[in-house]
Amino acid sequence: MVILLSSLTCIAQRERPLHEVYTMMVFNFVKFIQWPPNETNKEFIIGVIGNSEIYNTLSTWYDGKPKGNKTYVIKKFTNASELTDCQVLFIEDNKSSEFEAAKSKLVGKETLLITDHRGLGAKGSCINFKLVDAKLRFELNQRAIEESKLKVSSMLSQMAIMI
Repeated sequence: MVILLSSLTCIAQRERPLHEVYTMMVFNFVKFIQWPPNETNKEFIIGVIGNSEIYNTLSTWYDGKPKGNKTYVIKKFTNASELTDCQVLFIEDNKSSEFEAAKSKLVGKETLLITDHRGLGAKGSCINFKLVDAKLRFELNQRAIEESKLKVSSMLSQMAIMI
């Protein structure tokens, strides 16, 4: 699985538009994260603050598709004040000013917070995208993951830049 995810990242970065690479990465993170059981909610919600291309691609590729006994629902938020419960929240780079407000709304919630802005991994984002030698990589903040009551596969941890 590690080799598959690594090769997907390399291939995707060469052959696909960047918003599709981000979409694939966000979706693949979901496969390597374990959420506490919640049988009452039948939706698995991925929220996006910012990038319409990423939101549109997530919606086209995954909205309405099954995830176990749940269904993927993709939601777009203009800013953190609109934020409702979701299992994953992606905040794109040009909306990084919404990070602190979003993070405070997610305290105690089981949400994987993914960002794309220098320094946000250290400030409490669960996963933060980062360019290293012109390649898209990601930082993983284990403390933020634990505070969100999530568990990360060791395979994902091995691929990450740990904070």
